[in-house]
Amino acid sequence: MTLHLGRDELVIRRRYEALSIVNDILIGLWFTIGSFLFFSESTTTAGTWLFVVGSIELLIRPLIRMTRVVHLRRRTGATTGEAIAHESGQDF
Repeated sequence: MTLHLGRDELVIRRRYEALSIVNDILIGLWFTIGSFLFFSESTTTAGTWLFVVGSIELLIRPLIRMTRVVHLRRRTGATTGEAIAHESGQDF
């Protein structure tokens, strides 16, 4: 089943896509900076913490997607399965 919300869906899709992009940029920053901090023993602890933060950001990715599904479900009255099927495999 395909759900069409018109302009509302486009706004919802763009907001979650933007949130997903910002999250992905932060993941890249935490892991890149953390990697450089491992070059010196004095900054290894800070690097480890940035790796932990990056890992938490990776956990946020599916939460963004699930929030979008719930948002669409509430807007359309569709079942969760229908809203997930409407996701079309996108990562946001």
